This record gives sequence, structure tokens and C-alpha cells, in this order.
Amino acid sequence: MGPVLAGVLQLLALTAALALAYKPLGTYMARVYTSDKHWRVEKWIYRGIGANPDTEMRWPAYLRGVLAFSAVGVLFLYLLQRLQGHLPGSLGFAAIDPDQAFNTAASFVSNTNWQSYYGEQAMGHVVQTAGLAVQNFVSAAVGIAVAVALVRGFARSRTGELGNFWSDLVRGVVRVLVPIAVVGAIVLVACGAIQNFSGIHEVGQFMGGTQEWNGGAVASQEAIKELGTNGGGYFNANSAHPFENPTPFTNLFEIFLILVIPFSITRTFGIMVGSIKQGYAILATMATIWVGFVALMMWTEFAHHGPAFQAAGGAMEGKEVRFGIGGSSIFAVSTTLTSTGAVDSFHSSFTGLGGGITMLGMMLGEIAPGGVGSGLYGILVMAIIAVFIAGLMVGRTPEYLGKKIGSREIKLAACYILITPALVLVFTAFAMALPTPANSMTNSGAHGFSEILYAYTSGANNNGSAFAGLNADTQWFNTTIGLAMLLGRFLPMVFVLALAGSLAEQKPVPATAGTLRTDKPLYTGLLVGTIIIITGLTYFPALALGPLAEGLA
Repeated sequence: MGPVLAGVLQLLALTAALALAYKPLGTYMARVYTSDKHWRVEKWIYRGIGANPDTEMRWPAYLRGVLAFSAVGVLFLYLLQRLQGHLPGSLGFAAIDPDQAFNTAASFVSNTNWQSYYGEQAMGHVVQTAGLAVQNFVSAAVGIAVAVALVRGFARSRTGELGNFWSDLVRGVVRVLVPIAVVGAIVLVACGAIQNFSGIHEVGQFMGGTQEWNGGAVASQEAIKELGTNGGGYFNANSAHPFENPTPFTNLFEIFLILVIPFSITRTFGIMVGSIKQGYAILATMATIWVGFVALMMWTEFAHHGPAFQAAGGAMEGKEVRFGIGGSSIFAVSTTLTSTGAVDSFHSSFTGLGGGITMLGMMLGEIAPGGVGSGLYGILVMAIIAVFIAGLMVGRTPEYLGKKIGSREIKLAACYILITPALVLVFTAFAMALPTPANSMTNSGAHGFSEILYAYTSGANNNGSAFAGLNADTQWFNTTIGLAMLLGRFLPMVFVLALAGSLAEQKPVPATAGTLRTDKPLYTGLLVGTIIIITGLTYFPALALGPLAEGLA
């Protein structure tokens, strides 16, 4: 079997698995977030944190819950790293430096999981399990909660109430993430991923020195790392490491975990707003972009330029032989079109255009299908922009799901789509203009610029993957990327929740003959075009200086 055919078959198998999971998981999540009953374990949690899960919240109260919970998470994770040397199971590792501890705390709480350290050489068992793994669950649940609040904004009328943040948070963890992650961890262990709390041990001689590895609860963290679109790896090589991702099957299974909730939640959206077809329209938009990016990535990486590429079957530099170009391409596109950031190959070693595709996937806002929760609310904001553009073309006040899209809604949506590019481009400009940050680049020219552009794109979009080649463990990058991650995560949530509150206060507008049908293929095409055009206009100059210049050279 040729490598191209193998890649296509993997894509078809993955698509079939996602299609089988779409209806049951999407329907189940809709029941989770519309039920008025609480499980016993959930009642214990509410009692422990002192929350009343039945109290409805308006958007400012909901936002305060999100920010307060996340701030406590940053503080706890920071202190856990700073005290690591005094904790049991530290494996002899010292406390993490202040700037790196801040960066890591900001990273995992913001669902970014950017890592400027070697996991197996820096973090002990307590920090990994009680700190990082816990944030993998709760940061993902926060994203789902905000998305559900926005959906309620469309579904409800003449009220500003969006549900209860604490209830949405706990249900997301207890009813959705934990059960699927447990099954995922069992599958990974059965396929060869490690799961233990062993210490550091020597595994043999290597090039005149000793080779040492430490164990860890890898399979359980790997499962939620992918399922929650987190991405932070137990080892520096991330999902290219055989302890995390041992076989081609586990590679495909991990991609499935990355995509299953972001795709399935579109059905949850359709059920909650009372129109399954609206969910299918959003799903079609996400799937069109995802399939298009995978096809484009495979084409760029399989293209044969000279005998070396032909002998290897494509651009194999930086890729695992056991996964090949097909599996590596699907993984790279899936992680950069979501907020996952896990890697099974090194994106810096992709072809110039291939590296640009990974960057563009993040620049779209990671909405195809996007992160857990964040992908849905991101694409719904784009849907509002699309109906606004359609309204301008026909001279009619835009409507979406029975709600008028007025000046307030458009201003909030515009702020949402502008904040992340502003963070990326401003931080990149400062890093390139100042003398010290540029010393961290391994490469010069267009590729070196791409390293820095990729880092801030990854941070501000809460992706977490790295282009490799950039030494990001400096005070400048730890601090500025940490700020980009926090601002890129929580400022958009402010606009999303304010938008949800504004929509929930409206009364529904009946559909007429002039209403744009947003559940038809025509609107799906308009939405795809809106996403591509807005991103292209925003980032094209920066892309032209980096990956495009390198790929066309």
C-alpha cells in the first residue's frame, strides 16, 4: 500500500468514527446541559464549594464565576510549581523558576498548554497529576460552559439569564469529560501507553552516556489532553513519544479524541436552539474547512521535489516513520484547527507551505472544529458576522436564529474577532523589533520570523503547539506569551458572554419570506467565505513575510 493511499484510508476511517459518535454524543450533551436534576456526587461538590447550582445568572455574574475560578486556578498551579521541591513525588526536581511557573500556570488554566520546559526533566508526579492534569479537565469544562451560555442566549428570550456557571462547570467535568477520558485512558494503556508512578531509572547506554527515563500517569493525562483539546505532553516530544502515542492506531485514536466533542457539540447546539438543521449547517462549515486543510496539507507534504523526497515518499523530516506523512498531516491539521496544540511531528520541519497551513489553522480562530466549547462560540460569532454581511448586501436588518443582529451585537462580535489578531501582531512586532528576543531564534530570515509569529499565534489563540527552533524559555517569552494566553482566552469570553446576555434579552423575531435561511448550503458557503476572507485580510501581510516567502522561495 502506497503512503498516499494509506493517508486517505486513515482520513476515511477517522471520518466514519466521528460520524458514528456525532448523534449519540451530541444528544447526550444536550441532555446534560438542559437537565434540572443533579447527581449525588455533583451535590457534594456544590456543597464543598458553597455554590447554589439552581440560581440563574445574568452575564456579568456568569463572567465573574469564570474569571474567579480561573484566577484561583492560576494561583494554585503557580504555587504548586514553586513548592515542587518540598512535595512528595517530586522525583528530585527543584522548584520551577517564577517566570516559567507563571507561564505554565497561565498556559494550563487558559486551555493552551504551551510548554517552555522539558516535561520529563522538570515536573514531578504531584505537579503533573494534581496540577496539570486537573487543569486539563476544568479548563476544558470552562470552555464548554461559555459555549453553552451563548447557545442559551440564542434559545432564550426576554430574559438576561444564561444558566449557572458552577452547574455547567461541574456537569462538564463529571458527566462528559471524566467518563470519556477514563475509557480513552484504558484504550491507550491497552495499546502500550504507560501508566505508573515509577521514579527515574536508567534504560541503557546511548552515545557514550546513560539514557534515563521517568514514568508517570501518562495514559490518563494523554486521554484528557486530547479530549479536552489541551495538548500539553508528559514528555518533551509530546505525542511523538512512544510512551504517549505508541502505534499508528493510537495516533488515529488520539485524533478522534481531539475532534469528537468539538464536532458533536454542533448537534448539542441544534437541539438546544430547537433546530437540528442549524447544527448541521455549523457542522458542514467546520467539516468543509477541516477536510480542505487536510487535503491541502497532504498535497504539500507528499509533493516530490527531487530524489530524496521520492525515496522517502514525501517530506519525512521531523516526522515519525510509524505514523508517516498521512497520519502526521491529519494530526497537525486537527491540532491547529482546534485549540489542542499536541504534536506527533515537528511543524518547523514541514515544508514552507505546510508550516503556513498549521499557522493559518490557528489564525482562523481555531473554529473548524475548534477547541472544546471555544470552537462553537467562535464560529457562532463568525455566523453573526456572516448574516450581517448578507444583510448589508440586500439592505435588510440581519437576523440569526430569530434574533435581530443590531449595532450592539455587531460591536461585540467585532471586538471578539479583533482582539486575538491584535495580540498576535503586536507581540510579534515587539519581539522582532527588540534586540534580545530575536536571539532566541534558531533560524534567520523568513523561517526565523515564522518561529516567533507561530509562538504568539499559538499562545494568543490558546493552541499551545510550538514551531520548534525557538528558545522560548526566557523571561521575555515566558512573560509575554503568558500574557497573550490569558488575554487571548478571557477577553474574548467577556465579549461572548455580553453577546449572550444581549441576545437572551431580545424577543424572538418571526421568520418571513425575506429572512435569510441559515440552515441551507448557500449560507454555509457564505460562512466559509467570511471566515477565510476575514482571516486573510487580517494575517496575510504577516504570512507573506514568513511561510509564504519561504514556501515560494
